Amino acid sequence: MIIVKIGGSVLSNKRKEFSFRGDVVKRIAYEISRFYPEEKFIVVHGGGSFGHPLARKFRIREGLKGYGSRHGFIVTHLAMLELASKVTKCFLENTLPAFPISSSSIFVTKEGKIVASSLLTVKEALSKDFIPLLFGDVSFDTSKGIEIVSGDEIILHLAKEFRPEKVIFLMDVDGIYDRFPGGKLIERLTSKEIESMSLSGSSGIDVTGGIKKKLEVARELVRYTNEVWFVNGLVKDRLSMAIVGNGIGTVVQS
Repeated sequence: MIIVKIGGSVLSNKRKEFSFRGDVVKRIAYEISRFYPEEKFIVVHGGGSFGHPLARKFRIREGLKGYGSRHGFIVTHLAMLELASKVTKCFLENTLPAFPISSSSIFVTKEGKIVASSLLTVKEALSKDFIPLLFGDVSFDTSKGIEIVSGDEIILHLAKEFRPEKVIFLMDVDGIYDRFPGGKLIERLTSKEIESMSLSGSSGIDVTGGIKKKLEVARELVRYTNEVWFVNGLVKDRLSMAIVGNGIGTVVQS
């Protein structure tokens, strides 16, 4: 089994609200179709310009604070359902039976971390040769009332349960660089190297912001999978090459 994360910056233009790169998602679906059904897949996608602007607007991460936050919680969820529907249709056009599963219905969080889940639907979908399609979403939270459950948090939880062969993150750049922009692409990393970066900050690699979070997730993921790939989802065949275990990108191993 392979878990594929379609980053929000791949399926949409984050600078333009509710933009959707249908041509890109259809091509990603086509690349997956080359390997399905011999290979099982779970697909998780980010919020892109659908979920993130609304989550900020309604301050979802600040928790439950009356009717306004309840309203925003629902509106944000509806936007993610709309995005999931668009992704699903792109997969169907490539004869892939992707089945959207609402993350807020199967995960409960505490401070944004999953503390309870019901994965029977995912397991049943896999056993019947569907491709479960999950997504970053709002969540009911035991500490704050409401929160966001990110695509990366979902992938980590799924990896612990299903122990995939590999996890592939589709990004809008070629992988992890020693600095960005203008740096050198790092082709291979180990979990120990990532740990030393996080502790010392002196590795020559810029481990700030979103990339730092991605590397921390990768370091955790390799406890449950053989390898984690970061590849450019906007470039044709990069996903296919990662699936077979080679190509341009960054691979993290234990």
